[in-house]
Amino acid sequence: MSLSVPDNLLAQARAGEVDDAAFVACVRDSLPYAWTTITALIEQRDRSGADFADNQVPPPDEVSRGQLLRCLASDAMRGALERHFGVRLAFQNCHRVAVFDPAATEAYGEFVTPRAQILNQSPGLVDC
Repeated sequence: MSLSVPDNLLAQARAGEVDDAAFVACVRDSLPYAWTTITALIEQRDRSGADFADNQVPPPDEVSRGQLLRCLASDAMRGALERHFGVRLAFQNCHRVAVFDPAATEAYGEFVTPRAQILNQSPGLVDC
């Protein structure tokens, strides 16, 4: 299961729309490794003033890796986090998360190319 959904949020979803703040809180509480990784990258990018910051360190275990995969593979989760933080997220392999300033279209465009994906490959990442 991707998220641990509290009863009140499930009731809200059954009754109609779920507000972003409640959904983001659910993601934060359910996927703490993904949340911590993404928020640290946002802080790093904000401090540096760069167009983007990315994580090149593999997760410490498979549970953490699974959190990143679930979070970034979900359009709903990714979109909610992008709206919440005012950033654009990208993902390569099984752990390289990148946080972009929304105006950094050139940097984002380069990061998501097939060329960038191929250059990011290494034998250590084949089975991640």
